[in-house]
Amino acid sequence: MSTHYETLAHADTYREAFAVDAPAALGERHLWPRKPGFFIVHATTAAALAHPAGAAAPPTPAPEQPPEVADAPSEMTDGAPAAGAADKPAPDTTRVLVPAQWGLVPHWVKSASDAKLRAPKLVNAKSDTASTGTAFRDAWLNGQRCIVPMQAFYEDDLRNGSKAIPTRVARVDGKPMGVAGLWARWQGADGEVIISYCLLTVNANNHALLHRYGQPGSEKSMPAILNEGAYDAWLTARPEKAKEFMRQYAAQWLLANPVEKKADKVPKGWLG
Repeated sequence: MSTHYETLAHADTYREAFAVDAPAALGERHLWPRKPGFFIVHATTAAALAHPAGAAAPPTPAPEQPPEVADAPSEMTDGAPAAGAADKPAPDTTRVLVPAQWGLVPHWVKSASDAKLRAPKLVNAKSDTASTGTAFRDAWLNGQRCIVPMQAFYEDDLRNGSKAIPTRVARVDGKPMGVAGLWARWQGADGEVIISYCLLTVNANNHALLHRYGQPGSEKSMPAILNEGAYDAWLTARPEKAKEFMRQYAAQWLLANPVEKKADKVPKGWLG
């Protein structure tokens, strides 16, 4: 289970890979728990995060309809929509990058000090228990889903039995990954606000590559890497459909390289 990942190195990559504007400052290249990172949501959700009292909850998509029904005018009179059809504005599905802390802080946490203690333990959520676990249940059931952009993630190779060898896992083609995640907004009694997120993981016991890493004998896991064409569908899917996106990413599309220096966990020749 990864507790270290690599953010995007170039501003242009945010637009090219995720159709979002890059942040004013790229931030830290190597991310560990409770460090500031970024996640992606639709603009309507970002507005609700910024102004929760006056904004609606994250949008719930309309039921799917056959193309011939969806494309046809509904309740038209002389070619015009029926009264009230335009009263409710459509959700803004423009993608937005949101700065946040890696390590989920559930809304029911009592204090900022408690949040600091919990966050490092809540950087990953198992997808098979996210809907029932105390820490992640509300975020899952409320549709608080996001996409976490990353260039690579790191796992420990413990197969030699003596010491862990940090290993960088990235796409073979060098493109960034969009990992499924959950977000939360916490506000303390004094008004302090913490926006946070976690990564969703899937079981990797039978994954041709990722089964090699982690503690021997323990359950193996990997981040739930989304296909590029599924980004918007993931953000708007109903809770009961969301688990359909929780799949292993094919081993032949990933490349794992040992990191030479454990002190900084940066591959030789890599500028972090």
